[in-house]
Parts: sequence; C-alpha cells; structure tokens
Amino acid sequence: MKNRLKVARAEMNLTQEDLAKRVGVSRQSVNAIESGRYVPSTVLALKMAQVFGKPVEEIFSLEEDD
Repeated sequence: MKNRLKVARAEMNLTQEDLAKRVGVSRQSVNAIESGRYVPSTVLALKMAQVFGKPVEEIFSLEEDD
C-alpha cells in the first residue's frame, strides 16, 4: 500500500507528532506508516483522511502487488 501522508502533512504544515496526537497514535506509528513499514487499520486510515478533509482514497492507495 502506498500513501501520500507526507505530502498531505506538508500541505497542512503538520509534523508527524501533530498528526499522531490528532489521531491518537505515536509519532513512531505515523513514521512507520509514511515509510511503508506498517499498514494502518481501516479506522486509523479513516481518521487520518478526516484530519486532511480528504477521502481515504486520496491518502492511501493499493499497489498492484497488494
């Protein structure tokens, strides 16, 4: 799964810590998701999309091998 979290954060001038606090996870979790080491739960992906005011599909997308 690929994501646009880093871009979305930059557009809103949010740090990883800011996003983590808004969705109730650690900064390390946000970092792991951004780098593709961790796939978020559906609930977490929806919370993140809500922070950015975008549909979840604009933040997260499947890759061909997913």
